[in-house]
Amino acid sequence: MKPRIYVTRMLPRAGLDLLAEEYEVEVNPHDRVATREELAAGIKGKDALLSLLTDIVDAEVMDAEPRLKVIANYAVGFNNIDVAAATERGILVTNTPGVLTETTADLAFALLMACARRVVEADGFMRAGKYEGWAPMLFLGRDVHGKTLGLVGFGRIGQAMAQRGLGFNMKILYNDAIRAPEELEKAYNAEYRELPDLLRESDFVSLHVPLMESTHHLISDAQLELMKNAAILINTSRGPVVDEKALIRALEKGVISGAGLDVFEREPEFEPGLERLANVVMVPHIASASVETRTKMATMAAENACAAIRGEMPPNIVNPEVWDRRRK
Repeated sequence: MKPRIYVTRMLPRAGLDLLAEEYEVEVNPHDRVATREELAAGIKGKDALLSLLTDIVDAEVMDAEPRLKVIANYAVGFNNIDVAAATERGILVTNTPGVLTETTADLAFALLMACARRVVEADGFMRAGKYEGWAPMLFLGRDVHGKTLGLVGFGRIGQAMAQRGLGFNMKILYNDAIRAPEELEKAYNAEYRELPDLLRESDFVSLHVPLMESTHHLISDAQLELMKNAAILINTSRGPVVDEKALIRALEKGVISGAGLDVFEREPEFEPGLERLANVVMVPHIASASVETRTKMATMAAENACAAIRGEMPPNIVNPEVWDRRRK
């Protein structure tokens, strides 16, 4: 009998085809976030779970199938999975790092440009038939070239954003839990700043940190008050990194100029009031949504699951201690 895999939502075909070569694949037929009941029922009798970042996979869900070998997450982040519970149960957890770096940076910079040049507002103006001719004061925005870009988080995506900023002759500042080696700072002409100083000096602040206890509401009232009135905040990391209530207050009062958001505190919901603000650009968590990247993510997640089922170490393992225990 073939090993069995439960996939929580339809993925790009290449990933599913890879799984189907060796295993029996069941895909949740509903094109929406799987419910807890669907997750628990879906993994019964399965060897592997291919989950999405919207799937909350906790101990209760895992206990629905004690024989589960691996949870292959279709995302870089894995805060949706109780990794400690998985480790305790001897379940391997994997992710898809690296592949979405450039695509996410593309979207973050697109949000930056859209906010700075008021692209969405201007588009709505045109569609509403309001354009009556060129005017000197029509939709004045902010220059991007030559300005200061502050990067909160200087991992792969933060560095990719720095590279894009250099193309616009921007001054690059960064903050990270660990200061980058000198040669990396030189490569991106990047200067380290403590977070308060970065917020004070930057014209654009782009967030690229993982979600953990120390980064929850990393940006709230006090931090927003430090920023320039003309500054723009971009978030493509995780929604709870920004206190959305505080952000609305800052945008309404002119504490900062604008915000570009790909992620939200309680997805798919967002804080009521954001939709009324013309100085906010919101998109539905599409930072990695290119055909090329989402397809590669699907094949990576499939390869991780296949390796675990075959008894091999998955290429992108999150809890290697489980693998070490298996080898003893």
